[in-house]
Amino acid sequence: MNSMGHFWASSWFTFLLILHRFSGFSVAADQDGFLSLYCGRTSGFTDSSNITWVPDNAYVTTTNTTNLNFMDATSSSWIPLRFFPNSNDVRACYKLPMQNMSGQALVRPQFYYKNYDGLQKPPVFWVSIGRANVATVNLSSSDPWIEEFIWPVTKDTVSFCLHALPGGGFPVISRLEIRPLPQGAYKSGMTDPLTKSLRKRYRVNCGQNNGSIRYPFDSYDRVWDVDQNFSPSHLSTEYNTQLLINTSGILENPPVAVLQTARVLARKNDLTYDFSLDTLGDYYIVLYFAGILPVSSLFNIVINGEVMSTNFTVKNSEASVIFFVKSGIKTLNITLQNVSFYPQVSAIEVYELVDIPLESSSTTVSALQVIQQSTGLDLGWEDDPCSPTPWKHIQCEGNVVRSLMLSDISLRTIGPMFGDLLDLTTLDLHNTSLTGEIQNLGSLQELENLNLSFNQLTSFGSDFSSLTSLLTLDLKNNTLQGTVPDSVGNLKYLQLLNLENNKLNGALPQSVNRATLDLRTTGNLCLSFSHSTCNGLLDNNSLETPLVTIVSNKKRKAAHDQRAIIIGCVVGVLCALFFISLIGYLFWRKKKESGITSTSLPKLDMRNWNAARVLSYKEIKTATRNFKEIIGRGSFGSVYHGKLSDGKLVAVKVRLDRSQLSLDSFVNEVYLLSQVRHQNLVSLEGFCHESKQQILVYEYLSGGSLADNLYGQNHKKVALSWVRRLKIAVDAAKGLDYLHNGSDPRIIHRDIKCSNILLDSEMNAKVCDFGLSKQVSAADASHVTTVVKGTVGYIDPEYYSTQQLNEKSDVYSFGVVLLELICGREPLTHAGSPDTYNLVLWAKPYLQAGAFEIVDERIKGSYDLESMRKTASVASRAVERDASQRPTMAQVLAILKEAYSIQLSYIS
Repeated sequence: MNSMGHFWASSWFTFLLILHRFSGFSVAADQDGFLSLYCGRTSGFTDSSNITWVPDNAYVTTTNTTNLNFMDATSSSWIPLRFFPNSNDVRACYKLPMQNMSGQALVRPQFYYKNYDGLQKPPVFWVSIGRANVATVNLSSSDPWIEEFIWPVTKDTVSFCLHALPGGGFPVISRLEIRPLPQGAYKSGMTDPLTKSLRKRYRVNCGQNNGSIRYPFDSYDRVWDVDQNFSPSHLSTEYNTQLLINTSGILENPPVAVLQTARVLARKNDLTYDFSLDTLGDYYIVLYFAGILPVSSLFNIVINGEVMSTNFTVKNSEASVIFFVKSGIKTLNITLQNVSFYPQVSAIEVYELVDIPLESSSTTVSALQVIQQSTGLDLGWEDDPCSPTPWKHIQCEGNVVRSLMLSDISLRTIGPMFGDLLDLTTLDLHNTSLTGEIQNLGSLQELENLNLSFNQLTSFGSDFSSLTSLLTLDLKNNTLQGTVPDSVGNLKYLQLLNLENNKLNGALPQSVNRATLDLRTTGNLCLSFSHSTCNGLLDNNSLETPLVTIVSNKKRKAAHDQRAIIIGCVVGVLCALFFISLIGYLFWRKKKESGITSTSLPKLDMRNWNAARVLSYKEIKTATRNFKEIIGRGSFGSVYHGKLSDGKLVAVKVRLDRSQLSLDSFVNEVYLLSQVRHQNLVSLEGFCHESKQQILVYEYLSGGSLADNLYGQNHKKVALSWVRRLKIAVDAAKGLDYLHNGSDPRIIHRDIKCSNILLDSEMNAKVCDFGLSKQVSAADASHVTTVVKGTVGYIDPEYYSTQQLNEKSDVYSFGVVLLELICGREPLTHAGSPDTYNLVLWAKPYLQAGAFEIVDERIKGSYDLESMRKTASVASRAVERDASQRPTMAQVLAILKEAYSIQLSYIS
């Protein structure tokens, strides 16, 4: 730069420094979506910033509260406090509503101790949001302790929990604030923002030394701290102006008061900030710039010695922002190197990146919730079974449930939902009052350890032939009768078989006569490898039952007499004939089953299933721009927005769940959707199964799911009118009617729910997600025996209790959807009194009596009474417990069409 340029710029800078000032100005900001909880307080109040605070009772599990008075440096303060003395036994959690959040939420808890208990032992504990362990609170090093997190909103509620540490004392909390953030904010620069939470380390208002700025100057109530503690000695004084700034394009929407201040370099080459970080980890850095100087600054941005951006320009009167992620650091140095004119920065935010563990399989969660219901106990099973800590009685590997131990809990039977826990390696149900046959375990092919001891089981059942990974089988102290089946002995990896203290008799299978198997048989009627050993005992009724029958390894190796050999040969031939017949029968039954599973995948060429396209993984990455835009997330993985090479917009579902159930579901959905086409069924545009990828490509529907429009992020934008709800119901019913009556073979969906009904831009509805669907012939449409699958709250109770699936099971689930459309609430909720938890049990009596006061407040006064009466009637009949009393899907569709027509006439 020449000398004249230096003189001109320096003159301007000096002039503006003389004029700089901070002037207050009024800011109008609403509090839509704000939730401010004063923990332990019994009444609400409004603070000096006009923020409304409310008691926390409605959001937290019942615990102890106290009030504390403490002296700070200037005054005596009174503060309520909630403490959790039993957090190891009872969940210490807040259930926070997120319905009003469009993408990200700010969560700010404040923790006080102040020696409220007189013990002089400040507690240490950790806190979680959703599935993530977000921070450890150590009140011995800072009291109070304030945290702030940015949480990606994916559900209508999220749990905020406090967890005790051994010897760490009782967790405490005093305040908890929730604030909505601008849509799309704090996502740039991250590959998958839905898998990360941000923990605030610093938020600096550069150039400001007159106190922090927050609401109402920041309408999102972020706290912007002064930067005097971080300013190196060679920096200029702070700079402040009231110049109007163009902030278009900055999704984070920083307050104007922050952008109108800056720290500006004077004369020297480097403007530097140094931040200490207490944890080695990955950090998200946000730098804000605003052109408040009359010149355009040009400089390089260097972080920890690495040049991150060269010749970065700050233009006059314009604001800009830049994002960086630095991995594996414990200190942070941000340097702006002068190129021309004066490097400047208006604000800096530094966040620690906290991983959010993957969600467990929704099918696994549903199965466990039904198991909990069947016990009649509250096991504390809420949210995710694996994260942030595993549920009681459960052990996990990552997000996969591997062990379930329910000993000493009364179950009575092994219900069908146990069959959905496909990833279990250990199942312990000893002393759980089980009776009858061992059943519903045949699908657990990864099971290694099974303990069913100390029950009243009487029969082995037929599942053991499928439990091919079993290592230990403990059946002692039951009432098992008859002989030990060959299917048990054929478990080639079995190392321990405990049959002690049952009522078994007869010859043991020769397959269990091996040195690698620890066989325990004491306390039975008579068990031996020889038929002749037990014949005399069993024929002579006067003989007492032997208390002990020991089969030692030496006896197993002893030679049998000639008679035993002959008998063994005869029995062997008969068994062989029996098993050949059995295999033939099972093969015939298998052909009748039309659901396709991954076990048949190697024999099937998926490319010949008439799917629209078979896509390579490279094509998928191109279509999604390297998986850039996430539009949905669930237990299966993520859904990305994409565009195919022909310009067609698509939704790309990438399955992360690698369980056997997920693979079966993927293959089944490709197979079924390759065969059906209907205007009210989401179409499959293609799939990718390259390198074990499980990727499905659907047509893109921009309206979101029905669940999202009723309860989620879209429901605040446009409330669904009654006529629109009826149109959606009619469309979905048309799709289901086609599956039941128009498709050949017929298809039972098995997972009808609001989140599986998608809407296009015109609010036309289409049914999606056929991963659990099942094809049946016309002869079998009335009933087919199968393992229960579906979503809790929507599952047909008759299907659950009998395992008999039929088309009326879909009718029940759709009836629940109709109740949701009428009442505007989800099938299961823990809000309100216990008699309102279950939507069907709560709403059905009202609707049958014509009492429409339970209708969704958002549509009251806008519906025709006859239209509502017809819809309520068919919904009530659809959720009858007895399937024979439910209408068919065709009948439901006809009545809904009538109700829709009546409502249209009413509107016109």
